[in-house]
Amino acid sequence: MKFMLQVRFNGADKAIGELPAGDQEKVTAEFEEIRRSPGVLDGNQLQSAGTAATFRVEGGQAQVSKGPAVAAGSELDGYYLYDAAGLDAAIAFAKRIPATRFGAIVEVRPVLER
Repeated sequence: MKFMLQVRFNGADKAIGELPAGDQEKVTAEFEEIRRSPGVLDGNQLQSAGTAATFRVEGGQAQVSKGPAVAAGSELDGYYLYDAAGLDAAIAFAKRIPATRFGAIVEVRPVLER
């Protein structure tokens, strides 16, 4: 079963950025190890929400606006697409994401496969 693990930094990126250089390198190595873990189908950190554009149709008219579609602080900052035996295994994987130690939150959601 596939799961989308949606990572919201919630200030974790700032906290990690304030670590001594050697500790930052260790955290980066953890992220790289997770990305190469069995079951990881894809995963990336996203550029800041300020680089986003939002497309919608309102009243039959296409509209594009600068910025994310969600309120500040709830933007998606990264993701992993993970193939796991079930929800418990996907949550166990989410617990390994180092940013969670610095305040990040991870939403674990099954992918609707058709």
